[in-house]
Amino acid sequence: ASVRISTLFIELLERQFPIESPNQILQLRTAKDYVDVLGVHVNHLNKVLKTLTGKTTTEIIANRVLQEAKVLLKQTTWNVSEIAYSLGFEEVAHFSNFFKKQTNFSPLAFRDN
Repeated sequence: ASVRISTLFIELLERQFPIESPNQILQLRTAKDYVDVLGVHVNHLNKVLKTLTGKTTTEIIANRVLQEAKVLLKQTTWNVSEIAYSLGFEEVAHFSNFFKKQTNFSPLAFRDN
C-alpha cells in the first residue's frame, strides 16, 4: 500500500511537467493538494514518503518545482514573473525567495550563470 501511494504521488507530480507555456499553471502545489486527490491523510502521505525516500512531501514537491524552474530559466526566454506564475507562485518575490533559498542565486543570476 505504501509503495502504491508513493507511486501515485510521484505520477501526479510528474504529470504536471514539463511546463510548456507561460499560461500553463501548476495545479497541485502543496501537500494538501495531493492528499485531496489521493484521498489519504497528509500525515500518512508524509510518513510513507519519508520512509521510502527520506524526504517529506513538501521537500519532494519543492525539489521538483526547483528543477523545473532551473529548466525554464535556462531554456526559455520567459521573464521571471511568467516562470513564477506558471509554477504556482502568486508573487514574484515568493518565487525569488524560494529560488534563492534553494540555490543561493537569484533567478536572474542563475540564468546568467
